[in-house]
Amino acid sequence: MIKYKLECSDCEIAFDSWFASSEEFEKLKKKKLLVCHICNSIKVDKTLMAPRVMNNKEVLKNRLKLNKYENIKKIIKSYQKFIKDNFKYVGENFAYEARSIHYDQKKKSKGIYGSASKKDILELKEEGIDAQILPWVKDKDN
Repeated sequence: MIKYKLECSDCEIAFDSWFASSEEFEKLKKKKLLVCHICNSIKVDKTLMAPRVMNNKEVLKNRLKLNKYENIKKIIKSYQKFIKDNFKYVGENFAYEARSIHYDQKKKSKGIYGSASKKDILELKEEGIDAQILPWVKDKDN
């Protein structure tokens, strides 16, 4: 795919458009199928464009960003493993289970984890129940 900046000679509007290739642009131009979306003129042509060239600094910067993201993802996954190994999963019942542990002094339970809305977490904190929101990375890689 290639993106060209086009300009209509009649209404002088400039706009961008994508083409499968430069040859495809030329074919459409020859068949008079390029049309201005404002005035319906077929007097549409390419304008001057600056090419997008990545220098080594940009490539390195992008790699560093990706490496930083991957490192953060590894750390989050190690936290997740620790949580899964040491805490009880309660699913959507997190707020209910947290309250039952907090208010029932006899109930001894190891820590829990699960899902709760931001509203539920705020309500738990208002009641003096310690609860945190942690980022969770799905096991499958995207």
